[in-house]
Amino acid sequence: MEGFEEEKRTKWSKFKSFIIESKRVYKITKRPSPEEFKIIVKVTSIGILLIGLLGFIVHIVATVM
Repeated sequence: MEGFEEEKRTKWSKFKSFIIESKRVYKITKRPSPEEFKIIVKVTSIGILLIGLLGFIVHIVATVM
């Protein structure tokens, strides 16, 4: 029974530590400026398009073979 209580305390302390860390990270993050947001959207879109194009090419090659 003693081991169970110790494990319960450990899980609680880990959860508490996680909440404290999450609050700290949330406080130091900032909202991106409109220009930063546009850059992030462009880079992400290009990445998604490239991965989709690569997948399409692989699919076409696999279909032809």
